[in-house]
Amino acid sequence: MNDVRKQRISDAFGAAAAHYDAHAGPQRLAASLVADLAYRQKSDGVARILEIGCGTGFLTRDIQARWPGAELVATDISPGMLEQAASHGLVAGRFMTMDGEAPPFEGAWFDLILSSLAFQWFDDLGGAMGRLAGLLRPGGSLIFSTMGQGSFARWRAAHAACGLVAGVPDYPSLGDLRGLIAGYEDAFAFDEDYALECGDARGLIAHLKGIGAVVPSEGRKPLTPRDLRRVMAAFEERGGGEGYQVLFARVTRAG
Repeated sequence: MNDVRKQRISDAFGAAAAHYDAHAGPQRLAASLVADLAYRQKSDGVARILEIGCGTGFLTRDIQARWPGAELVATDISPGMLEQAASHGLVAGRFMTMDGEAPPFEGAWFDLILSSLAFQWFDDLGGAMGRLAGLLRPGGSLIFSTMGQGSFARWRAAHAACGLVAGVPDYPSLGDLRGLIAGYEDAFAFDEDYALECGDARGLIAHLKGIGAVVPSEGRKPLTPRDLRRVMAAFEERGGGEGYQVLFARVTRAG
């Protein structure tokens, strides 16, 4: 990912930080499941936890509640999101601006590395997973959720019906993710579908703007007003409504 695009993503999420929670229904659900998976995997013996892409703190607060004695490092690419997460006053830990693809740590350091719906912004998912897994202590786990290929299927189909390509990123399939973790001795992945009650095209656009997910894929330009109206009409002809396919994965380092 180039620095210009990375900065655009940081700026977009920072601009959405103050109102993110009001639009983030699927994000809440995914964060809760990541925390549940992590707690089932390692409910005790956890000294240090790294969170990637903490956003406004859905997962961060759950981590603190489940492992109150652990040292927590909560990170995000957006300083605005970090400020919002820290402002709740319900978590204690170290908050730092960090690109999750390039962690500044070395060696086996963390018992848990957790992330919910941040990895879809990575340029090299497999490479990032390898770097993060290298930071796990023996017996430690990397557990994350990320967007799946089936997300925003109706919106993509509306673009295709108009001879256009949606700016929504090309997310991996569950098979793709399972391929990426196949080289790890102890790993699994599965998916969950979450309905997004957006109502109509305007509701979907409001949702994406509300969570800051407005930076298109590399090389894709925003639609012209005319094309946007065409896509919105095609979307609503198909009934509106949308959904997230969320992929979950766990990689554990041998003890």
